[in-house]
Amino acid sequence: MKQVKAILKRIFFLPPLPTLCIALPSFALVIHVLGQGSHGPLAYAVYVLSAYALVISITGGPDIITGFAQWIKAHPRTRKMLRISLVKRFAEDVRFRTSVSLYQGLLVNLLYIALKLTSGIYYRSWWFITLAVYYTLLAVMRFLLLWRWGGIGPALELHRYRLCGAVLLIMNVALAGMVILMVSQNHGYVYPGILIYAMALYSFYTAILAVINVIKFRAHGSPVLSAAKAINLAAALVSILALETAMIAQFGGGDDYRRMMTAATGGGVCVTVLGMAVFMIVWSTKHIKKLEMQND
Repeated sequence: MKQVKAILKRIFFLPPLPTLCIALPSFALVIHVLGQGSHGPLAYAVYVLSAYALVISITGGPDIITGFAQWIKAHPRTRKMLRISLVKRFAEDVRFRTSVSLYQGLLVNLLYIALKLTSGIYYRSWWFITLAVYYTLLAVMRFLLLWRWGGIGPALELHRYRLCGAVLLIMNVALAGMVILMVSQNHGYVYPGILIYAMALYSFYTAILAVINVIKFRAHGSPVLSAAKAINLAAALVSILALETAMIAQFGGGDDYRRMMTAATGGGVCVTVLGMAVFMIVWSTKHIKKLEMQND
């Protein structure tokens, strides 16, 4: 059994440099094959290679991101920038960095809400209105975490963590509505030209980073920090779903294939978000009861 584990580790857990040397050409090849609409043994071999590249990108992603971050940190220009107090605080203070991320996300969500809601009312589109509801719930969760965060204790952090879980449950209904509209009415995202490749890199990067942060920030012992990373993970999963619809729209595959893939991926996203929401509610309720018993 140990030998099997060792072999699997050598195959699927590569160092950063071999991972990049395999993954980047593989992704370039599969994009070329999809763009040309090629078929046959060579095309299927490229699909298998790209699947392997995706696996090693996920397993090796944390090391690549860590190495890149260390390289940036050691760069002379970065050292000069770290002499600025605000930049230094952003780099070293986790709470401050999370607050900035939440404010940035809240601002983007508010802009999206205004855009999608206006479009939904003007075009009488349930698709845009559903997107507006989704971004509204994301904004509500970020606002709940930001509101007087600095002055709250462990009990209030747990209550906000649980409240975010409850909002995540409601958001899952909006996600289910989005998936139903995607499948039944052929709605989806469109990224013209080479923008789709940039969005693919961005979506995979944010998804990998979100998974790493959800695991990493549990060690900080702050429910608010954990909730912020859970929100980012939920948003990243929706980005992957959006990317899938855009790639199918651009590279083809037929209506039946589109419906099948969108339903499968959308269902997976909804189940994952539902699991996160239930975990947040159950875990926080358990710890709130423990605190209450200790206080009594």
